Amino acid sequence: QVQLVESGGGLVQAGGSLRLSCAASIRTFSNYAMGWFRQVPGKEREFVAAISRSGTYTNYADSVKGRFTISRDNAKNTVYLQMDSLRPEDTAVYYCAAASRGSNYYTGSEMHEYDYWGQGTQVTVSS
Repeated sequence: QVQLVESGGGLVQAGGSLRLSCAASIRTFSNYAMGWFRQVPGKEREFVAAISRSGTYTNYADSVKGRFTISRDNAKNTVYLQMDSLRPEDTAVYYCAAASRGSNYYTGSEMHEYDYWGQGTQVTVSS
């Protein structure tokens, strides 16, 4: 059974930083591309960032490009999201997800492409 557990969320002032982690209980973590999505109440869940199986390729939403960095440690079965220069509009519940499809280059941005999801962690950025 696959489990994804996010941690690292919290309350931070605008301009501050947070580092989210997602620990995965997956037999072969390196067979999965990983993604981060976020959701605000009343809105659809949106893509934030994705990373390929080996970590070589990354993909970011335009709204976070240059401020957020996704990385992974396959030896620890963990994916990270370093969030810098946070803005109030980054406030959301952040979810990590795992995708088994695609090639070694895959960094999908569509929710339906991901097979497993975590429960989410709240990030609140105050102005």
